[in-house]
Amino acid sequence: MDGPVNYKRKVSLRWLFNMAWRDSRRSRSRLFLFVSSIIFGIAALVAIYTFGVNLKKDIDTQAATLIGADMAIHSGALPDAKTQKFLDSMGDRRSQERSFASMVYFPKSGNTRLAQVRALQGEFPYYGSLETIPGNAGTDFRRGKEALVDQTLMLQYNVKVGDSVKVGTVTFLIKGTLTKAPGQANIASSIAPLVYIPMQYLAQTGLVQKGSRVNYTFYYKYDHPVDMVKLTKRLEPKLDKLNMGYETIETRKQNTGRAFANLTDFLALVGFIALLLGCVGVASAIHIYVREKIASIAIMRCLGVKAYEAFLIYLIQIIGIGLLGSIVGAVLGTFVQHMLPVVFKDFLPISVTTDISWGAIGQGIILGVTISILFALLPLIAIRNISPLNTLRMSYEHINLLRDPFRWLVYAVILAFIAIFTHTQIDGWKATTFFTIGIVVAYYILVLIARLLMYVTRFFIKSTWSYPWRQGFANLYRPNNQTIILIVSIGLSTAFICTLFFIQGLLIKQVSLSASANQANMILFDIQVKQKDALAELTRKEHLPVLQQVPVVTVRIDKFKGKTEAQAKKDSAMKHNTWLFSNEFRVTYRDSLTPTERITDGDWIGKAPAGGDVPISIEDRFAKGMKLKIGDKIAFNVQGIPVNAYVASTREVNWNRMQTNFIFVFPKGVLEDAPQFYAFATHVPSKQVSARFQQHVVRAFPNVSMIDLGFVLSVLEDLMNKVGSIISFMAMFSIVTAVVVLIASVRISKYQRIQESVLLRTMGASRRQIFSITTIEYFFLGGLSALTGILIALGASWLLAKYNFQVPFYANPIPPILLFLAIAALTIIIGLLNSRGTLNKPPLEVLRRDV
Repeated sequence: MDGPVNYKRKVSLRWLFNMAWRDSRRSRSRLFLFVSSIIFGIAALVAIYTFGVNLKKDIDTQAATLIGADMAIHSGALPDAKTQKFLDSMGDRRSQERSFASMVYFPKSGNTRLAQVRALQGEFPYYGSLETIPGNAGTDFRRGKEALVDQTLMLQYNVKVGDSVKVGTVTFLIKGTLTKAPGQANIASSIAPLVYIPMQYLAQTGLVQKGSRVNYTFYYKYDHPVDMVKLTKRLEPKLDKLNMGYETIETRKQNTGRAFANLTDFLALVGFIALLLGCVGVASAIHIYVREKIASIAIMRCLGVKAYEAFLIYLIQIIGIGLLGSIVGAVLGTFVQHMLPVVFKDFLPISVTTDISWGAIGQGIILGVTISILFALLPLIAIRNISPLNTLRMSYEHINLLRDPFRWLVYAVILAFIAIFTHTQIDGWKATTFFTIGIVVAYYILVLIARLLMYVTRFFIKSTWSYPWRQGFANLYRPNNQTIILIVSIGLSTAFICTLFFIQGLLIKQVSLSASANQANMILFDIQVKQKDALAELTRKEHLPVLQQVPVVTVRIDKFKGKTEAQAKKDSAMKHNTWLFSNEFRVTYRDSLTPTERITDGDWIGKAPAGGDVPISIEDRFAKGMKLKIGDKIAFNVQGIPVNAYVASTREVNWNRMQTNFIFVFPKGVLEDAPQFYAFATHVPSKQVSARFQQHVVRAFPNVSMIDLGFVLSVLEDLMNKVGSIISFMAMFSIVTAVVVLIASVRISKYQRIQESVLLRTMGASRRQIFSITTIEYFFLGGLSALTGILIALGASWLLAKYNFQVPFYANPIPPILLFLAIAALTIIIGLLNSRGTLNKPPLEVLRRDV
C-alpha cells in the first residue's frame, strides 16, 4: 500500500441514532440513574413555576377582595373639617375604619391579649366579606354593642360566641368568630389578631387619646365606571400635601404580585440549587460512564468512526435520557405543586388554585435537557481524544478525560447559563454576580475540603491497623473514589438544612436570654402623663420593678439635610428617601445613654444649649442608610411646632434587648412640654404573675397596652416553625437529590468495587472482611460528607450571627449529631446493598457475569 486511503462520507443522522440506541442497550438503567439526579430539581422548579403562574392569576382575579373596595385612603392623623369634606366628596359609597393596637380583656376567662382593634363604619367590605362563624355575624355585629373576634383568640382562650370581650372601658358581646378579613393572611392573626367593633362605640372605649397611634382608613366604592388611574393621578398631589396615602385594586394587585413574585423567584433559586447539585452528580457519573466506554469507543475508531461521530453518539444518549428525566421531573412537579398552597397557606391572603401550567412544564423540560447537556459536556468532549491506539494501550496509558482545552469553554458556558438563569429570578446584575460567585466559591470550598481530607487520610493510615481498616480508609483516595462528589453533594445539602436549624435556634435562644431575671421582659406603652405615677405605684404593689420610664413624643420631618419633600423628589440622591416626610417617628429625650447604647461617632450632648439648633443622637445603622454625617441638619415638626436640629452623634443600639429603643434621641430641655405618652419596662418572674399583672393594669388603665416577652417568644417560635417548615420543604428537594446522587455515585463504582472484591475473595478474603471494608469505607464517606456540611453550616451561622443578627453565636448540638448519624447510616446501607451480589456469590460466577 503506497499511502493512506482518503475518502469522504456523509454523516447519517439515522445511523448515529441507531448506534446510540444499540450502544445504550446494556446501559439504559444506569444512564437513567445518572440523569435521575436532576429529576427532583426539575420537579421543584416546575412546581414553583406552576405555583407562581396560578398565584399571579389568582391575585388578578381576587385583587378586589384583597382591598375590599375600589379605593382606600390612609392617614396617620385625624383629618380636620376641611380635609374631611374633601374625603366625603369622593365615591358613591363610603366606609371608615380606625385601627390601633390595644389590650382586650375576656371577662369569662380573665385573660388579656394585645390585639389589633378595628372600629368599622359603613358597608365595608364591598368586595368579598368578613368571613365569620356564624355567616351573618360579619354584617350583623355593626347594629349593636357587638364584636367580631379572631378565631386564633377564640381558640387560645376558649372563648365562644355569646361570651364578651372588653375593649377599653366598653364590654362587647361576641357576635361571631372571624375566620378571614380582606387582605389578611393567617400568619398575621398569630402576631396581631383582629377584633372588630362598631365605630359608634369607639369614643366610649377611651382608647383614642392625644398621643395614641391610630391609623385612619377611608374606603370608597363607585357604582359607575371610573378610570381609577386618571382619578388617582388627579388626587395624588392633594393627598401628598395632606400626608395621605392611597391604594386601589390595581396598586394592591401590583404590590401583592410583586411581593409574591419575589417569593417565588427566591424559591426558584432554592430549586435551582437542588438542580445544580444533581448536575454535579450527572457530570461525575457521565465521567465514569465514558471511562468505561473507552474500549468501545476505541474499537469504533478502529472501524472508521470519526471522533466527532463518537462524540455525537454519546451526546444523543445523554439528550434522550435527559429528556426522559426532565419529563419525569415535570410530571412529578405537577403533582408537587398541589402541596404548595397547603405549605404556604398561612402566608397567603388569597386562595390559590392548582391548575396545570403547560408553560411551566415546557420551561422545566427545556431547562432539564439544557442543563443535562451542559454538565455532561465536561466529560463528553474528551471522547474526541480517544484514538484507535487506546485498544492496545488501554492497560498502560493513564487517560485523563478532563484534560481538554475545550473544557474552559464549557465552564464559561455553564457559568453564563447560571448567571442568566439567576438574573431572570433576581433583579439586577450585581445580585446575580454575587449569587453566581457564591455558588462557585461554595463548590470549590467543598472540593478543596474533600481533597484535603483525602490527602490527610493517605497519611493517617497506620501500618499497625488491621487490614479491613487500612483497606477501608485507602478506598477514600483510590481511583474511582466518591469522596469529592459525596462531600460536594451531601455536604451542601447538610449545610443547607443544618444552617436552618442553627439560625432558628439562635433567634429563639436570644429571645429566651432576654427573659433572664436581670432584664426587662414586659413593655407597657400608651401611658398618659397623668397615669404615669399611678401605674408605677400599681407596678410596685405587685412587687415588680419599674426598670424604665421613658417619655415618647410623636414627630414628623419637615426638612431633611435642608431639603423639603418637594426638593427631595427632584434630587436623584434623595428621591428614594421621600418616605421620611410622610412617616411618623417616635422619639424620646434624656440626658444619658442606656446600658445597651454606645457612641460610635460625634459627642453625646444630654442637655440642650440655650438658643440655636438642637443637638440630637441618631442610631448608627439608620444614619448609614440615610447617609447622615455629623453636623447634618433635620427640621422636625413636633405637633405643629418646628424644631431645628443637627446630628451631634451616632450611637450603636442593641435592638435585641427587650426595652424601648429609638432612632432619634433628643437632649433634655426641648420636648418636655410637647404632647407625649410614656413607656414602662418591668420584669415579671412567671406566666401567672404576668397574667395577674396584665388583668390589674387593663382594669385600672384600659388604654395601656402591654407586650409580654413570654408571649413574644411563643409567637416567634410559632412563626419560626412555620417559616422553617417552608424552608425544610424546599430543602427536601436538595436532600432527596443528594440521596439520589449518593445512590448513583455508589452505583458508579459498583464495577470497580466488584473487581476489587473478587480479587480479594480470590486471594482468600472472607465475606466478613469484605463486609467490614465496605462498611468502613462508606461510613467514612457518609461521615466526612455530613461533617463537612455541618462545619460549613457552623461557619455560615457564625457569620450570620456576628454580622447580620449581631448576637452571640449559639448552636444546639442535637440536630447536627442526629443528621450526621442518619447520613452515615444511609451511606452504609446503600453501599452494602450495592455490594450484596459480590458477597453472596462465588468469585468465578461474578467474573462470568456480564456487568
